[in-house]
Amino acid sequence: MHEREKRAPLQNGTFHMADVRRKRITARRAVAVGELSAGSAYDDIVERRLPKGDAIAMAEIAGLQGAKNASQLMPLCHPLPLEYIELRCEPVPERQAIRVYCEVATFARTGVEMEALAGVSAALLTLYDLTKPVQPALSMGSVRLLFKEGGKKGLWFHPEGMSDAEREHYRPREPARLEGVPASVITLSDRASRGDCEDTSGPLLVERLRALGADIGPAELRPDEPEPLAARLRELAASGMRLVLCTGGTGLGPRDRTPEALALAADRHVAGIGELFRSESSQHTPLAWLSRADAVLVGETLVIALPGSAKAVAQGMDILAPILAHALDMVAGGGHA
Repeated sequence: MHEREKRAPLQNGTFHMADVRRKRITARRAVAVGELSAGSAYDDIVERRLPKGDAIAMAEIAGLQGAKNASQLMPLCHPLPLEYIELRCEPVPERQAIRVYCEVATFARTGVEMEALAGVSAALLTLYDLTKPVQPALSMGSVRLLFKEGGKKGLWFHPEGMSDAEREHYRPREPARLEGVPASVITLSDRASRGDCEDTSGPLLVERLRALGADIGPAELRPDEPEPLAARLRELAASGMRLVLCTGGTGLGPRDRTPEALALAADRHVAGIGELFRSESSQHTPLAWLSRADAVLVGETLVIALPGSAKAVAQGMDILAPILAHALDMVAGGGHA
C-alpha cells in the first residue's frame, strides 16, 4: 500500500474538536490529584534544601501554568478563560511522597477536567525536575480526577472516592435534594390524551423528580383545557402537594393555554422562573424565546409550566433543579440566603 494511502484516514478528518456551541454556559469545577514518590529525597523536598531551589513553590507555579496552557498541550482541548486555579502540594510522610492537587473553575460550555489534570501533571514534572539531581529513582503516578461539577451531568466522583480531608477542603456541591417532597406531574396534550401519540415528557419529569428524592406518582395526562387544569391545580394545592410540574401547552398555538390555566388558579406569580428558563434555553436555540413557560404559587404549592417536548423538559430540569429546593423552602417561610 502506498504511504499516502496509509495516512488517508487521518487526512480525512479522523480527529475533530467536540462541538459545544449549543451547550449551556454553566459553572464548571474540577479537582485532580497525583503523587510524586520521592524516596530518600523526601526530606530534601519538604525542608526545601534541593540544589535547584524550592521544589514545592516552583511546582505550584508550574501547575498554574500547566492548567492555563492545557489547550496548547492537547490539540482537541478547548481553550477556556479560567477564573480560578489553586495548586496544593501536600507532603505524605508515611509514603515519602508529595501529593499534588489542582482545582480549576470557570463558567463555560465545556468542563475543566483537562485543565486540572494538566496542572497536576506540570507540577509533578517540575517536582521531578528539581529533585532528580539528588535522587534520580523517582516515580510519578496515581494521576486522576477526584471530581467534577457543572454541565448536564452535574456532580461526578471518581470511583476510587475521596478522603474525608479532601471532602472537607473542596466541599463538592451535591445536587439540591427534594427528599420526601410531595410532587405531581401533569402532561397537557390533546393528542396524547386521545391516544394518538405517546406521552414521553411526563414520564421523563417523573423520573427526574424521583432522582432528586421527590415523593411522586405517575404523570397525569389531560387535554389542553384551561378551566379543568386550574381546578385540578387547586385540588392538588388543597391536598398538600408542594410542587406541580406541567408539561405542554406553553407555545403559541391556538390550543396552547397552560399559562392561562395557571393564571386562573394563581395566588401569586413567580415571573423569574419563566425568565430563567427562556434565557438559559436560548443558549440551545433562539426558538426558546417563543416559549411561554411560566410559574405561579397556588396557596403554598409551586406550579411550573414547561414545554411539551422531552428534549425541552430535560433541559428545563437541568436549569431548574438547582433552585427548586430553595424555592420550596422560601415558600414554606425559609430565608433568602
